[in-house]
Amino acid sequence: MSGIWLAIAGIIIFALGYKYYSKFIAEKIYRLDPNYVTPAHKYKDGVDFVPTNKFVLWGHHFTSVAGAAPIVGPAIAVYWGWLPAILWVLLGTVFAAGVHDFGTLVLSVRNKGQSMGTLASKLIGERAKKLFLFIILLLVLMVNAVFAWVIANLFISFPASVVSVFIQIPLAIWIGYRVYKKKGNMLLPSVIALAVMYLAAIVASYVPILQIDLVKYFGGEGATFLGANATSMAFFVWIVVLMVYVYIASTLPVWKLLQPRDYINSHQLLVGLGLLYLGLLFTNPEVTAPVSNGQADTSWFPLLFITIACGAISGFHGLVSSGTTSKQLNNESEARFVGYLGAVGEGALALIAIIAVITFFPTAGEFSATYSSFTAASGAGLTVFIQGAAQLATGLGIPASVASTIVSVIIVSFAATTLDSSVRLMRYIISELGVEYNIQPLTKVHVATTAAVVSSAALTLIPQGPKGFGSGGYLLWPLFGTSNQLLAGISLLLISIWLKRLGRNYWPTLIPMLFLMFMTLWAMIDQVLTEWAPWAAGSDWLLFSFGAIILVFTIWILLTAASVLLKGKGDDIEKIA
Repeated sequence: MSGIWLAIAGIIIFALGYKYYSKFIAEKIYRLDPNYVTPAHKYKDGVDFVPTNKFVLWGHHFTSVAGAAPIVGPAIAVYWGWLPAILWVLLGTVFAAGVHDFGTLVLSVRNKGQSMGTLASKLIGERAKKLFLFIILLLVLMVNAVFAWVIANLFISFPASVVSVFIQIPLAIWIGYRVYKKKGNMLLPSVIALAVMYLAAIVASYVPILQIDLVKYFGGEGATFLGANATSMAFFVWIVVLMVYVYIASTLPVWKLLQPRDYINSHQLLVGLGLLYLGLLFTNPEVTAPVSNGQADTSWFPLLFITIACGAISGFHGLVSSGTTSKQLNNESEARFVGYLGAVGEGALALIAIIAVITFFPTAGEFSATYSSFTAASGAGLTVFIQGAAQLATGLGIPASVASTIVSVIIVSFAATTLDSSVRLMRYIISELGVEYNIQPLTKVHVATTAAVVSSAALTLIPQGPKGFGSGGYLLWPLFGTSNQLLAGISLLLISIWLKRLGRNYWPTLIPMLFLMFMTLWAMIDQVLTEWAPWAAGSDWLLFSFGAIILVFTIWILLTAASVLLKGKGDDIEKIA
């Protein structure tokens, strides 16, 4: 079967979901009010609260949530076959992710741009807020560590991408200054910036001196430097550079770097999706991966629903919606465009990631050899996507080396966007905890940011085994999928409680919440009690401890929230007029 038919079917479903279902949610469930004064206007400070054009804000939101996760998760999940992966991406995006991302944005906008953690205290009590903030803090910490790990490794694997990625920073600052100080237009400068980035990527692919290869600088593969191997030292340097960058980026006013860079990346994402979908059309590759894998060493049920998080539904999106996006929404009527369409865009990215992987291999046997086990799939997913995406791009006449560089530039740009948005969110959470426990230093911007950056770097750089720095970067990754989906489920439950108090139909949010919590709790209980527990063959005390704490806290929150939902108890919350 041609991969084109899968793409056509997916795009039609996404389009119908946005045109009809999101309209129903906007008009009948959330009841958007264009006359409502949003926090961006009410609390405008030029730093975090900034009224923003909906296309620019969509660019920020879309690229903040569309990091490497909607590529990595789907590229791994095809291990169980392409049909379960595609169905979860399509149905999850339309009926779960869109409703979740849209809903957390509206709920936050209606409550002073507050985060989901703060809203939890209003809806289900102060104790639930503290538990919820802990889960959020751990999730954001894992996001920071893993995305920094991904970027550093891509810089090492594709050194020609480095110059293009770093050129984007001064270009974004120039655009921010031009737009917000001189009231210029952002579209044309962003297109120019994107052209400069891709030109740099093309030139660097052919000019070795422009390829920032730190492994070679430290002596090449197999060499040692100050007692560590060259790859380990290169990884360490890149992590330090990234953490310095995100410290600065997450403390600057959003208009100086965050918004213009994300707007550039939104165009880059559209260009990337265009290249891949057009490449698919011109190459017309055959699907060689199996529809389902009857020889899988693990069951797709329920693991599929935590392996593909971003791209179907992700709790991290709710943090972005309520953490940064809600503070920049110019008009409440634009929440549907920014929130729901942002989820659809990420679903489209996950869909093409699946198609790129399942059409990359010449034969089914070669696919099975690479995806021989779930562990093998986890290690190969991102690399196979880059190769598969480059193969699609070559159908447009782009040389393979240039195509690989451009694809890596796109992935790094998305990951970097998510990384500094995530660090900014972590700073908000640490500041909230500082207020909560009356620890005044933590309420300071630079103290909270330092705590976020240092803890993220420490987790990323944990050495594990003889390989040195960075081999522990994925140390808590097995917890990411379950924690992320638990967070999404809790957020949907909070929205459901809010809707019930307003006398609204809350089933469109409650049904996906029940499905998600059932699958995720099942998967997490299985991991904590049978995989990581001290009595299991593959025991891991760190994963067991953190997993058990998150599991207990989540069940506690769910029981409290269920009581509130059934009895209608809880603090007052601002209502939609």
